[in-house]
Amino acid sequence: MWARELFGTDVYHLISAFIIYSIIGWFVESIYMSFCNRKLTNRGFGRGPFCPIYGFGGVLGYLILHPLSGSLVKLYFAGAVLATAFEFLVGKLMLRVFGEVWWDYNEKPCNYKGIICLESTIAWGAYAIIIITFLHGRILNLVDQCNREWGIRACKLILLLVSIDYICKLMNLFHISLKEQKERLTDAYHSFRTRWY
Repeated sequence: MWARELFGTDVYHLISAFIIYSIIGWFVESIYMSFCNRKLTNRGFGRGPFCPIYGFGGVLGYLILHPLSGSLVKLYFAGAVLATAFEFLVGKLMLRVFGEVWWDYNEKPCNYKGIICLESTIAWGAYAIIIITFLHGRILNLVDQCNREWGIRACKLILLLVSIDYICKLMNLFHISLKEQKERLTDAYHSFRTRWY
């Protein structure tokens, strides 16, 4: 699976880049918001340093935009538009699933429903240039410097820890108790056993 190619890159490099972008995005966002709030602010969904929106955005942005690397103007505007559209779609999905968006641009000038704003759109264009012309190649070189077997193990471990973190957070959000789920499964098992034995 890890050697399988997608969009000209193997799965190992795509997943590694996704993880690295998710961690970098968490750091950048948390530092920026800590500065704005004048207190330490965790901008991730869970407890760990991980923002998958940046992971998906970084990898998808690279895959879609790297053909434009020869023209910084086209790259800037395409990156700004695509990232803003992505942010808007994620915001609408969050509203539907969770009833709220985890960012708020209502105080920013030129915003639309607090989900997107001109300031972020301008920043997304700059990020697109940074990712395509500077960052992505260095991330792939970093991945290549690690032993592949250990890199795959690290990817699996990080994704497992993030999954556990997010499942616990979702259970809290939707008020799902492990004890209640265990009792429900036990009751279903006893009901099944009574019926058939």
